[in-house]
Amino acid sequence: MRDKIKNYVNEISGWLWELSDRIYDYAEPAFEEKQSCSLMEAAFEKHGFVVEHGVAGLDTAFRAVYSQGTDGLSIGLLFEYDALEQVGHACGHHMQGPSVLGAALAVKELCREQDYRLVVYATPAEETVGGKIIMMDEGCFKDIDVALMMHGAPTTCVDVKCMALEDFIITFKGVKAHAAMSPDQGRSAFDAALLSFQGIEFLREHVKEDTRMHYTVLNAGGPPNVVPDQTVAEYTLRSYDTDYLNEVVDRFRDVIRGACMMTGTQYSEERTYPFRAKIPCYELNDLIMEQARAFEAPQLARPREKTGSTDFGNVMYEVPGSCIRVAFVPEGTSAHSKEYLDAGKTETAHKAVSYGAMILAGTILELIHKPERMERIREEFARAKKS
Repeated sequence: MRDKIKNYVNEISGWLWELSDRIYDYAEPAFEEKQSCSLMEAAFEKHGFVVEHGVAGLDTAFRAVYSQGTDGLSIGLLFEYDALEQVGHACGHHMQGPSVLGAALAVKELCREQDYRLVVYATPAEETVGGKIIMMDEGCFKDIDVALMMHGAPTTCVDVKCMALEDFIITFKGVKAHAAMSPDQGRSAFDAALLSFQGIEFLREHVKEDTRMHYTVLNAGGPPNVVPDQTVAEYTLRSYDTDYLNEVVDRFRDVIRGACMMTGTQYSEERTYPFRAKIPCYELNDLIMEQARAFEAPQLARPREKTGSTDFGNVMYEVPGSCIRVAFVPEGTSAHSKEYLDAGKTETAHKAVSYGAMILAGTILELIHKPERMERIREEFARAKKS
């Protein structure tokens, strides 16, 4: 069966690479992936998938379904195609849709007897607000038993954990005054922001080691000769433990309130969608890496114990899931870098699309033909959710 998968994917690889290159050239940021969306919708429709455009009220999200029989496993294939604002595809998202398409078509071509369903979700805005979180709130992903993804990377591996993330935009509100003539009448919003930054630095000593806290000024509030009555700052908090991150958020809010008390200012809070940490699925990870080794994917490596933040972590709170990362840049290369961007249309990127398709197809066919493996995955996931 693996030989058949490899032969089929190789037959269509030229087309998959062309799709990947076109999405790379579109380089559409969050919620603007309209050309990429149309391109992939047309590709799935052409091969017999029923496509629903604009799922969850998002114009660049879609759902494509192929069913064989009326029963059997429902397998979710998720992909992203947003580029980084003013940068382009420096994270490899342009490869995901074509790779998922190749996997889906290989399963459709080679599995003609068993009952199953393939449910493909195109998910926008992973790099910013987390499109999958919005889609979950609107009822997406409840129709799948397992969620699978592909991502370009420096090594071929799977992930164990990702970081939960909370992002806040705080607007400090003070009183404007002449900084030289009547500073006593002013209440500086910028001072409040600076004190909050200092408070976070002191807090940093008293949180767990894997906690991350970042901040920046979005709008300082005006010239130096005026006491600023408004300053806008953004804060990002992360932890590999979602529950612990909630505790850090409570302490962060105390810091903000304290900064305002010290400066006689007030604040308003804008909170973006929270990214959750993954519930790891070791059984599924092992199955995927079996396929990666069998297809002789490049630069094989051990699972990454800890990664950054992704909205896929939220999905993995609802269903067991995993993402195969396929090497297309040298080991040690950082994502969101010029090296990632420059490698986006190279031969190694093209091969990563094909390897991803083979690995995902092999994983899906194993789950369909060996239901006991899916049962073990379900049992492990149920235990992990309770712990």
